Amino acid sequence: MSNVNAANANSYHIVEVKNLNVVFGSFFAVKDVSFFVNKGEIFGFLGANGAGKTTTIRVICGLLCATSGEVIVDNEHFIPGKEDIIKSKVGYMSQRFTLYNDLTIKENLAFAAAIHKVPRKTMQKNKSELFELVKIDRDESDLVADLPSGIKQQIALVAALIHNPTLVVLDEPTAGVSPASRAQFWALIKRLTEIGKTVFVTTHYMDEAENCNRIALMRSGELIAVGSGQELKQNTFKQQIYSITPKNELTKEQIRDFSQKCDLFKPYGIHFHVIPKDGQSMGDFETIANVENVTPSLEDVFVQLVEGDR
Repeated sequence: MSNVNAANANSYHIVEVKNLNVVFGSFFAVKDVSFFVNKGEIFGFLGANGAGKTTTIRVICGLLCATSGEVIVDNEHFIPGKEDIIKSKVGYMSQRFTLYNDLTIKENLAFAAAIHKVPRKTMQKNKSELFELVKIDRDESDLVADLPSGIKQQIALVAALIHNPTLVVLDEPTAGVSPASRAQFWALIKRLTEIGKTVFVTTHYMDEAENCNRIALMRSGELIAVGSGQELKQNTFKQQIYSITPKNELTKEQIRDFSQKCDLFKPYGIHFHVIPKDGQSMGDFETIANVENVTPSLEDVFVQLVEGDR
């Protein structure tokens, strides 16, 4: 597994998706989607359930043929009947646990290597390097069923990387694990880019999305925005966002009244994030809440763009 400086690796696009359409009957699961992923970056792919993320990922991984459009992974075009070329370049880790609980660590990794037809000697070399990278200190004879969830997650990642893919696709990899394990896993994702891997990741945790170099937002099968976190925040919010902390619990009538006065009125823990409509004074809020200026978060962007029309 060659060591590449990711800072100098963005010489070409590791993924190119051009005018991608995936249609089931008369339903467009993905509609005219185009984007690229730079080599060596962490690319976030966000959207609500049913937005078309998983369908797009299945095409990129060589698991589903597009109705029309073009997908290129590491300079290889997705050609029906030759999906194995794409599959060899992609390591996929699903949000669902993909290891076999009744097999040992060693048996699971041997099985993953066999699927990708990795020679035994190469598999042993890759496994040794990955164990060092991931910092796994477990006996390979341990049953997967007996492992803590954070360790299972790490073993699943090793299984996805055992054939040394160029692109690592992580579909909600931290769903259901502890905050500490989530932080450790994202530190690991960053180490992957340091050795030259490109990471394509989906997540519903907006604090995790802040770690991505660039982010694409999907809604109803369409791509609605692409850019760095800072670019998305600046492009989405031209007005000042305020955080209000009610002095007393708001009634349903107050919430409805304030919502009608705002372009954004969203619960944020014990606070509300607010953008008043044009011409609306914040004075009404100051009578019942403490008000302060805040900078927008990716969660604000997600709510405004992905869920704002609901």
